[in-house]
Amino acid sequence: MEYNTQRKKLKITDYGRNVCKLIEFAKTIEDREKRNQVANIIINVMSQVNPNAQDNIDYKHKLWDHLMILSNYELDVDCPYEINKENTVQFTPKPLKYKNHKIRYRHYGKFMEDMINKTIEYPEGEEKEYLTELIAHHLKKSYLTWNRDTVNDELIYEQMDEMSGGKLKVNEDFKLLQTKAYIDQPAKAAVASPNSQAKPKKKSKNNSKNKNKNKRSQQKKSSNK
Repeated sequence: MEYNTQRKKLKITDYGRNVCKLIEFAKTIEDREKRNQVANIIINVMSQVNPNAQDNIDYKHKLWDHLMILSNYELDVDCPYEINKENTVQFTPKPLKYKNHKIRYRHYGKFMEDMINKTIEYPEGEEKEYLTELIAHHLKKSYLTWNRDTVNDELIYEQMDEMSGGKLKVNEDFKLLQTKAYIDQPAKAAVASPNSQAKPKKKSKNNSKNKNKNKRSQQKKSSNK
């Protein structure tokens, strides 16, 4: 059995190894007319195997260039386009360079550190206090994704203090939610304040007055009838 690791490396992987075998076969054809016919057949196969090439305006020209490159410019055929042997098109994309950030607590992530640094820049006030509380909630929720058992709230405060360089602190009356609240309803736990409760809507006095007037008018109409 022949493995791909034992075969010759493909210059352009978009067309596969069978197209390369067809090109090698075309090189062995002595009759030039037949060789030209086979070359045109290979071009049609290449356009079917790699339909993305058709998005290009001069895709036929591109296919012939690829045919010549795959044949090492050794396929002697009547190419309808000018052959450029100095074609230095890079088919393999360059590897992406990833930023190697040092994250102090990996379970919180780099995004959490960026949020803390951005919150530090806010002026002192209610908005900064609210953002600090949100960060504390999110830290506990993120911690619980790795440790479902329990977490000490003091640990969360200490780590937030360390990550912010002592510049972010919650108020003394602030308390984090219970662990179960973050696990059962993580979305609500991250936003809701432990001291905030939904207040019942007060009924408007005007609405009640209007309802009474409507009842009286209906009673008068029924009595007049």
